Formats: sequence, C-alpha cells, structure tokens
Amino acid sequence: MSRIKTFNLPDLGEGLTEGEILTWLVKVGDTIELNQPIVEVETAKAAVEIPAKWAGQVQAIHHPEGTTVEVGTPIIAIDTDPGAGPLDVPSTTATPDDDLPTPSAASLAAVELAPAEGMVEPGLIGGPAPGGRTAVLVGYGPRTTAAKRRPRRGGVPAQPAAVAAPAPVLPVAQPAVAPAPAPASNGQRAAVVLAKPPVRKLAKDLGVDLGTLTGSGPLGSITREDVQQAANGTVAAAEPVAVTSAATSAASFGADREQRIPVKGVRKLTAENMSRSAFTAPHVTEFLTVDVTRAMKALDRLRGRREWRDVRVSPLLLVAKAVLLAVKRHPMVNSTWAGDEIVVKEYVNLGIAAATERGLIVPNVKDAGRLSLRELADALNDLVQTAKSGRTSPADMSGGTLTITNVGVFGVDTGTPILPPGESAILAFGAVREMPWVHKGKVKARQVTTLGLSFDHRIIDGELGSKFLRDIGDFLADPEAALLAWT
Repeated sequence: MSRIKTFNLPDLGEGLTEGEILTWLVKVGDTIELNQPIVEVETAKAAVEIPAKWAGQVQAIHHPEGTTVEVGTPIIAIDTDPGAGPLDVPSTTATPDDDLPTPSAASLAAVELAPAEGMVEPGLIGGPAPGGRTAVLVGYGPRTTAAKRRPRRGGVPAQPAAVAAPAPVLPVAQPAVAPAPAPASNGQRAAVVLAKPPVRKLAKDLGVDLGTLTGSGPLGSITREDVQQAANGTVAAAEPVAVTSAATSAASFGADREQRIPVKGVRKLTAENMSRSAFTAPHVTEFLTVDVTRAMKALDRLRGRREWRDVRVSPLLLVAKAVLLAVKRHPMVNSTWAGDEIVVKEYVNLGIAAATERGLIVPNVKDAGRLSLRELADALNDLVQTAKSGRTSPADMSGGTLTITNVGVFGVDTGTPILPPGESAILAFGAVREMPWVHKGKVKARQVTTLGLSFDHRIIDGELGSKFLRDIGDFLADPEAALLAWT
C-alpha cells in the first residue's frame, strides 16, 4: 500500500461543487496529526477549516491560496509513514523565477515570439503540454478546439515533447531569419518582443504593454521584474518615445480605468438566489411607519435590570420578538410554496441578514419561537458575532423560514427586500429617528421607524400581509400592552 495519500477537496454539503482555498495552515515538510486543520476553504456559503484525514508529513500542496477547485480535486499529498525512510520521488517544490540561473543561449528557445492571432502555443493555457495533457488554469476547462502550432522557418516541424527525455532544443533563430515584425500604426516597424509565456500573462494581468518596455534579460528579453517595475511606474518607456498628442493626453475610458471583480463564493450564490427569487415569486411590498418611543423606553428599562446588564440589547431584539409573536397569530406567513401545495411550518428558523467582508449572508436562529426573550437575545448576539468573524457554518445558513434585514444600521429608512428562496416573507427594519409626530393631539418629537414587508403573493394576499405587518407595528408601538393582549 502506498505511503502517499492524496487528500481531495471534500463535499462540504448543501450541494456545493467548488471552493476557494483561502489559507494553507500547513506547508510542505510539516508533520501533522489526525484531524488537524490543514486548510481554510471558502465555499459559496461559508469559510470552513478542513481537518486532515491522516497523520503524517506533508509532501506536496497542489493548489496555492486563492485558487478555486472543484469538489473531489486533489489538494494535498501526505506521507502517512515518514519514518520508513526517504521517498524516491522527484521534488515537488517549484523554483521561483528569481532563483533561476542566467539561461544559456540554447535555453532561450523557451523565449518565444508572440503567437499569431488565434494560435495557441504548447505550454500556454489551452495548448498541449508534456504527457498529452492540456495546460489549463485551475477552475477552467480546456478548450474544445485543437491547439495549433505556428510552423517554424526553414521547414522544421514542431516535435511533441517526450515524456521520458527532454525535448531537443532548436537553435536560436538569428536576426537574419527572424520573422518580419508587423508595421506599427505610425508607419514605423514594431520591435520584436521577447518574453516567456508567464511574463506575457503577468503583463496582461497588470495592464502593461510589452511593446513599450526594454528588456533586461538575455538577448533583450523582458523579465518579470521589468513588467512589475513598469506596473509600479519605476521604469522608463522603451525608445523611441512617441510624441504625446492632445488626443492621447485626454482622459481615457478604457480597461486601464476599470476594475474586474470575479463573481464567486458568497456573492455568486447571493446573485443566483436573488435572481431566482425575484423572477419566480411575485413580490409585494408594504410599508408602515411606527412611533416606537415606548419600545425604546422599554429597552432602556430592560438594560437597567440586574440580570440583563451583561447582555447587549438592541432594537432588533424587540423587532424579532414582534415578528415571532405575529407569526403565531398568522401562521400562513411562515410557509413555503411547493408547486402543487403550500407547506406551513410550525417552527420558525428566524434569519437575520448580515453584511460581512465576504458579502451578504443570512444565518438563522433555529426554532426561535421557543426561546425566551433572554435566550433570543443571546442567540442574536452569537449569530452576529459569528458572522462578523467569518465563521458562520453552512448549517447555520440553511433551513431559514422567515427573515429580518436591519437596514437601519446603515441609516436607511426602509427598503423593498427580495425574498430568500423558499421563504414567503422578509421584513426590512429601518433606522429609528427622532421626528415630529402627532401624539395625544399635539406635535411632539418622537422616535419613529419605518417597516417594509415583502411577501410572496402566491401565498400571502394583501389582507394577510397587512394584518401581519400591522401586528408587528402594534407590538413596537406598545410592547407591554401587546404582550398582555396576545399572551
């Protein structure tokens, strides 16, 4: 039995198919124990630490941090019996470009001219690689079209790389037989650009035009350092320098002033869920402005009680309690559309929308309707702190039945929230502001908020939605009276 065990990215549940490697908690050569956390992976729902399936020594890490890999892909190799002696395997540690010796003239065959439009060079992304593989970026599939090789001058056909022996090195083309460069737009002949494929990719990612650089490598080839210095603005452009015209000095509106952010992880899942919900469930939103002065005073009295002094009490606590009591009075609100039937749930998994550095997540308090006010306060505080620390698990974000989004923390009065998939109602809680309000026949400064309730009109009609929202408002207007009347 082989000592080397390959650890594949496991299925983290909830139908997830891929994950992004955030942080490696071990490195090659480390000795690890069974169930020791070895890597932190971000899925579409949460960032989780994955433990090791075997004890032993890390032999290889197959994907760097920031790489998105599919479930079932090998990510690390572990020697389960490192004490049995050295392994007769080639080193898996790549040598950085900075540590490479100065290449000889023969090795400059690796420095290729820019391929013609539409062609894919061997070793480039989408082109053939040694062993019959196809070179691809992690997370991207190979192209379905066959890779093409530009014929070399002199009629020498391109030879496939051998598996057991290095490929023969062709002599460096002399300037007399170099391909003629394409004429530049200004009538001058464009200079031949010598750069390795990784350097070309780096230049493309950083938005650097290789044609404007003077290479510091062998035979004037452009190195990674040249590209990085150009990106940082610490290197002068290659000669000759074109005269800047009034048109080119004007403000540009191209890719150099745009930022492209990959859609992945939480943002990708949120986009999919919101699009599916918005175009599946017919949304209706109603609004209600409420005088919550008595509720704010009740919170102040609650904070002053001895048994509540170590608990963080916020207006969200009373809103959550109001929602739970209103659900008991109108249970149809806590339901799901299931095609040919409506599933009314006798439990409330109360979701709280939370904005985190990873994006919007909606963890939920399980069976919140059975909790006392103090238990509900503790559960809400734990939920918020866990979300802020980025440790919310996928299980904490599944199974929600009804959601509150507290847009008031951003100073917003209210909104028209979109339903989380599978839920029939979501409440937006706006900012509490001091405003003029008619109270007992006189205009006084009172604390006022606006509630926005979105609901699935297939399940909740206007009457039911209005009654549910009114009951939430009645509780917030006078919590003590509502508790006496409803419980």
